This record gives sequence, C-alpha cells and structure tokens, in this order.
Amino acid sequence: MRRFVDAQLLGPAAALAIIIAIASLTTDRFLDFGNLSNLSLQVCIIALVAIGSTMVIITAGIDLSSGSMVALLTMLLAEFVKNMGLPLPLAIAAVLICGLLLGMFNGVLTAYLRIPSFITTLAGLISFRGLALLFNNGSPSFSIHPMLETLFYGSFLGIPLPFYYLVFFYALAAVLMKDTRLGREIYAVGGNPSAASLSGINVRKIQTLAFAMAGFMTAVGAVLMSSRLNSGSPNYGQSLELQAIAAGVVGGASLAGGRGNILSTLIGSLTIVVVQNALNLNAVPTSVQNIVLGVIILIAVGIDMWRGEMSNKIRSLFHFSAAKTPSVNGSSPSSLPKNS
Repeated sequence: MRRFVDAQLLGPAAALAIIIAIASLTTDRFLDFGNLSNLSLQVCIIALVAIGSTMVIITAGIDLSSGSMVALLTMLLAEFVKNMGLPLPLAIAAVLICGLLLGMFNGVLTAYLRIPSFITTLAGLISFRGLALLFNNGSPSFSIHPMLETLFYGSFLGIPLPFYYLVFFYALAAVLMKDTRLGREIYAVGGNPSAASLSGINVRKIQTLAFAMAGFMTAVGAVLMSSRLNSGSPNYGQSLELQAIAAGVVGGASLAGGRGNILSTLIGSLTIVVVQNALNLNAVPTSVQNIVLGVIILIAVGIDMWRGEMSNKIRSLFHFSAAKTPSVNGSSPSSLPKNS
C-alpha cells in the first residue's frame, strides 16, 4: 500500500492540492458551491476520455483523434435519432459500437500496418472532423431528444449521474489494468514489446484492443457531450485530445510506455479542469489558457523524461551523505569492522 500511494498517487495528488490552494487564493469564487458543482460536471467528459488515452499511452502509443471522434459521434447520434428515427437507447448503443470500431480501425492501422500511432491518429484527427461536416450540411443539430439531457443533468439519491459514471468506469478500468491478464499484457507490451512477444503475448492484438477501448471511452464521452448540450456539432471536442493526453501524463503515465495508473489519471483530469476553471474565474484570455495547457504538458513530459536521472542523483546524494556521516563513537561507517 505504501509503494502504491507513494509512487503512483502521492505526486499527482500533491500537485492537485497545490493548484487548488493557488486557485482558492486567487479568487474567492473558486470554493463557491455552484462553481464546485460545475467543476464536477466539467471533469466528467475529460476524465472518461482520458481512461482510453491512458491505456494507449501505456502501450507506448498516442491517440490524437479523440476530439474529432467526439464531433463525429455526436453528429451520428443526432442522425440516428432525428433522421433515422431510432429509439434513444438503441441510438446510444449504436454510437458506442461506432466508437469501438473507429478505435479498432486506428489500432489495426497502427499494429498490423505498422504505421506510427502519431501518424494514424493525426490522420483521424483531420478526417473524423471532416466526416462530421458531411452530416446536416456541416451545421450543428439541436434538440436531439427531450430525454437526452437527463443522462447528464439527472441525479440519483441527490448525487449527479456523472459521478456514478466516473465511479463505474474508473473502478472497471482500475480492476482491468491491475487484476486481469489483459491489463498485465498491456503493461508488458508498453514496457518491452519484444520481450512481451517472446513470452507469448500477441503484441498486435493487445495494441489493437487498447485503441478499441480508447474509441469506446471516447464514444461514452461523446454521448455525454451530446447530453450536456442536447445537440451534435462538428465543432465539439476541439483540443479534447490534448486535455485527455495531458490528464494521463500529469497523472504519471509515461509516453515511453509501460507505466501509468488509471486512478492517477482521474487526479490528472481534475488538475487540468481546476487549472482551466481558475483561469476562467480570473478572466484569463483563451489564448493564454492554451499556452498554460501546453506548458503543463511540457512540464509533465519533462518530469517523466528526467525522472530516472533525478532519482539517481537523489540516491547518489543520500549515499554520499551517509558515507560522510560519523557513527556514534565518532568513527565513520567505512572504518568500522565488517562484522559490526
């Protein structure tokens, strides 16, 4: 338990606590109940999409297409309900399947055609939003269904429904990654694909499954995006992929693969949303907010890249201090007999 908390949760949690403290000091509106309630709703979509992004990152991949995929899937939901006349539950199920297939498509291109995931999902970022513009003459589709908003703004036992979505999907993802064979294989593939292949793991299959799960979680986020606004639009999801990736990286996931924690990703998502909320409350322009988000990603990636070197230097410093520290009787540790 100590190793789990120290290595995977303590760092992101400490960073979140510092940012919350800064936000509270810079504006008295941050701790307002209405603002905190709004924060809980804002984090839901980013945090759910970030689950899939983190899984892909752990396999040493990257998914840049999730924001555009959200735009496409919201337009598909509007098409299924308003033009094709599908019942809302069936339309939502169809959107979830479409997201799964789109993610699997990214995975097949990456794993089996050996196209780098950066290029594959960059193409998806461009083409998915282009496909979204093909529906409704490229215009947003409003008032999809009168019951759709209930999925986002409804509550159960006085608790907003998005809270239950977060608990369910994060608990499911945490168990999947920690306690199942598939989760261990995802870590193994990201850590060393050659060793994973030699141990009998189908590396291409695991990579494809990671992208498929990312597509499914993006579809969940798209349904909630449509529910929040009761509409679909080709403009939805802009920069969402960067926020999801930043949430995973801030939570400690390594872009080199093989390391990451789903629960830390939730903390990373909260960090990103709190930063944006604090900047909004302080009337910071959107251009500056984008710069801040870029700096956060840069710092998080830098910490990840330098983590090994910093650990070695700290370890060497402690060894050096121990060597210089005199023993109780005044002699140095190196001068003591070996048997003492």
